[in-house]
Amino acid sequence: MADLHPENPYAKDRFPDPTKRVEFPPEVKTRFDEVLTRYPTKEAALLPTLHIVQETWGWISPEAVLYVSELLDLSPATVFGVVSFYDMYHQRPVGKYNLRVCTNLSCMVSNAYDIYENLCERLHVDPGQTTKDGLHTVVEVECLGSCGTAPVVQINNDYHENMSVSKMDALLDQLK
Repeated sequence: MADLHPENPYAKDRFPDPTKRVEFPPEVKTRFDEVLTRYPTKEAALLPTLHIVQETWGWISPEAVLYVSELLDLSPATVFGVVSFYDMYHQRPVGKYNLRVCTNLSCMVSNAYDIYENLCERLHVDPGQTTKDGLHTVVEVECLGSCGTAPVVQINNDYHENMSVSKMDALLDQLK
């Protein structure tokens, strides 16, 4: 079974760098302003705003959390709480291909850990890490909600069901 490496919640890179400031480019700021018109309160626009942040920069940095908190008049803790709750938001830069392997019960008993460990070994990465070339990030996720087609691997926004080590290897060969 894969070794788990929990994040240190007190690591310095989890806090905004006071010398760095992020801001939406003008065209993205216009899009954000339009999104705000669709919601009754600024807080209600938090999830779509985080999607915009991730689309803009590829991940949600601590500086982006601070920026969103200022835009929406929320505490940074509130914004970070949402970012850290949903695993669809990346708290670190991810590779071009984000490989998310479900290891919940149905997938686990269908050999998902074999797929997960093979990916890490083949790509020479530790769990949760990105390859040196920036192409692949391998992540274990709790549930992808596709128990009837286990094991499941999500690559970016696409589900690949009824996977096996050999099917994953073949798919990985196509992702270069």
